[in-house]
Amino acid sequence: MDFELTQEQEAIRDAVAAVCAKFDDSYWLTRDREGGFPHDFYDALARDGWLGVCTPEAYGGAGLGITEAALVMRTIAESGAGMSGASAVHINIFGLNPVSVFGTEEQKARMMRPMAEGREKACFAVTEPSTGLNTTQLKLRAVKTGDRYVVNGQKVWISTAQEADRILLLARTTPIDQIDKPTRGLSLFYTRFDRSRIRVQEIEKMGRKCVDSNELFFDDFEIPEADLIGEEGRGFEYILHGMNPERVLIAAEAVGLGMLAIDRAAEYAKERIVFNRPIGQNQGIQHPLAKCWAELEAAWMMVLAAASRYDRGLPCGAAANAAKYLAGEAGFTACETAVMAHGGFGYAKEYHVERYLREAFIPRIAPISPQLCLSYLAERVLGLPKSY
Repeated sequence: MDFELTQEQEAIRDAVAAVCAKFDDSYWLTRDREGGFPHDFYDALARDGWLGVCTPEAYGGAGLGITEAALVMRTIAESGAGMSGASAVHINIFGLNPVSVFGTEEQKARMMRPMAEGREKACFAVTEPSTGLNTTQLKLRAVKTGDRYVVNGQKVWISTAQEADRILLLARTTPIDQIDKPTRGLSLFYTRFDRSRIRVQEIEKMGRKCVDSNELFFDDFEIPEADLIGEEGRGFEYILHGMNPERVLIAAEAVGLGMLAIDRAAEYAKERIVFNRPIGQNQGIQHPLAKCWAELEAAWMMVLAAASRYDRGLPCGAAANAAKYLAGEAGFTACETAVMAHGGFGYAKEYHVERYLREAFIPRIAPISPQLCLSYLAERVLGLPKSY
């Protein structure tokens, strides 16, 4: 299998890099210190059509694959934007895949074009305080009343909810004690974010300050029946068409962030003189950086393999989880190694690598922990008994 980039893919990478080059280190340092959503960065990518890279052409996108989307997201992270830049546009790239696969023609036309063109922002609300990654046990209820659903409950760790115009929401429509399979009874909606019925409480966190994370509190929030995606009760099945691509894209972001950190560390190691020689001449600096590069390259091959399987309509759960695990770990190690290579200056904000390390926790933890990736692979690939 050939994973060399095509000329078209190289052109995509170069074009995205050119947009990102307008937003330098000082821009992202300011966003990290002060917060505030990077609207100008988001708008610049929207103007050039990158938010709809894998949205079908009929609905305002470029109609390309998750492979090209992964390339876009790696390029954004690697440009210096890190997870701050990648997370600002993350959901626009992959989030409405379930609508693309299971929505009606009317829903696709109404929902996908504004996202692809950057005219609307959305958030993806799945996780709850009491269930974490145990998605089949979600408790937030959506009760059918006439031609609408009434929603009450909580969600947590919902990114971009401060900015969102729309919400992709997984909610329980059938009580847990009335379902015959754990994966049934959950329904997927894409609807207007009504702030009079959804209270948004931001969570202070260690990194990525400019892209908010939040708790959501729903109080008789009403969703029109027309905003139900697919069949009632099959939402868990539908979000898999968003979850596997999300694992691939966040893995690509982790690779980009790790490569960024290693590049900065290598440049520093060439210039920093200690004991009358550049520290990059010492194998104690060389070998850890080289090892990180090799691990990141290997993770990138897994990202491309997973993306290729998804784009060809093949089962990709194992590949997507392997990519997310390998890239999350390799990206984190690369950022940690970059800080250590800088010595004391690695702790200084002006050298940026401390920001990369803080942000590296995101693709390592989210949207699924490394341990749960390994559990998935142990069960689905190795045939071991389910452990959770």
